[in-house]
Amino acid sequence: MYLIVGLGNPEEEYANTRHNIGFDVINELAKNNKIEIDRKKYNSLYGQGNIKGEKVILLKPQTYMNLSGVAVRDFKKFFKIEDNKVIIIHDDIDIDVGKVKIRKIGGAGTHNGMKSVVQELGGKDFYRVRMGIGKPFITQDLKDFVLEKIDKETRQILDEAVCTATKAIEDIMINGIDHAMNQYN
Repeated sequence: MYLIVGLGNPEEEYANTRHNIGFDVINELAKNNKIEIDRKKYNSLYGQGNIKGEKVILLKPQTYMNLSGVAVRDFKKFFKIEDNKVIIIHDDIDIDVGKVKIRKIGGAGTHNGMKSVVQELGGKDFYRVRMGIGKPFITQDLKDFVLEKIDKETRQILDEAVCTATKAIEDIMINGIDHAMNQYN
């Protein structure tokens, strides 16, 4: 069973922001695979189903970004999911807008949600799908940048990236992480 987690913030005011791109990918995976994200457990919304013959949990932590790791830890423990079956999707300012990068292992960088996940899981041995959102202007505060509403042009680019990310996640599940990294990085 795979645990596929999109990082984001739970309230409607954060919809259509760069920081919620992980939720966007979860929503697209759910739509494409007819999985309802309608259950609540461990401060999260989630759904269970199958993607390409693999059992999955699609998870959207409702703890706010900086505490995302608590929900991930609780689901991983409850469902006894191995590290190599955990995929975390998050925004990344160090990647150009619309680019998708897959990592097999690594640190959290400057991303507070990922810092929480790394801390709560007690290691770095889980997969990441990093969604490029670009960098703020020099004069712009990082928090304001990731939480501002996305303009129409950027939204189109990110929507394409969301579709790419869903294909990449399916590739990880079918062909393995190394194949997916070769295809999408």
